[in-house]
Amino acid sequence: MYTLKKSLGQHFLKDENICRKIVDSLPVIPGQQIVEVGPGAGAITKYLLEIPDVHFKAVELDAEKVQYLEKTYPVIQGKIIHESILDTPAPYEGQFTVIGNFPYNISSQIMFRILEWKQQVPVVVGMFQKEVAQRIAATKGKEYGILSVLIQAYYKVEYLFEVHENCFNPPPKVKSAVIRLHRLEQPYDIASDRKFFVLVKTAFGQRRKQLRNPLKPLFDKEFLQDSIFNKRAEELSIADFAALSHKMI
Repeated sequence: MYTLKKSLGQHFLKDENICRKIVDSLPVIPGQQIVEVGPGAGAITKYLLEIPDVHFKAVELDAEKVQYLEKTYPVIQGKIIHESILDTPAPYEGQFTVIGNFPYNISSQIMFRILEWKQQVPVVVGMFQKEVAQRIAATKGKEYGILSVLIQAYYKVEYLFEVHENCFNPPPKVKSAVIRLHRLEQPYDIASDRKFFVLVKTAFGQRRKQLRNPLKPLFDKEFLQDSIFNKRAEELSIADFAALSHKMI
């Protein structure tokens, strides 16, 4: 048996239909490299292990869960990386897809990690706290923010379906949702990842203010007179942010 660790944000799926639905949301081609983040007790792992002609690895920090998985699913031995996804280097050379019931307490950090690997990760299927999933998928409104812009600058986001609390053990106090990311074939024209990240984070750091105030250190005084700086961060499209990245000091 195994124990649930609140410190690791563990809520395990028990609804087999949802488990299959998540796995079925992952497009699969022969020879594909797949990485599952946070397999826990193996709710979706067991279905991933059944996919023929793919290479599979799982990243799991909890030593107890590693032992449980190896004992319960012997075929997984040698395929588990016993580290945090936030610390481990890219699990494969070349392209790999990512799937998981992501630990909710680090789900945003996992997305930033995937952005670091974006050249290698064409597809992501993940379950998140509903609020986080909505922020990633948002194109306007109060949910539209740093996560929305940074992820959608590189990926197309699909909000697939929501998952009821009773599908988990223990039931979380928040609602959940599954989203899918496909890397853009034609990415936005961005000056550099570093400039773009600084721009977006600075703009949304004071999202209620006109952009001229928070972005003052990033642009020449003359360019700051442009009418775009009369807007708030949430009024700018991803294309707007991309274009501004080329004007930064």
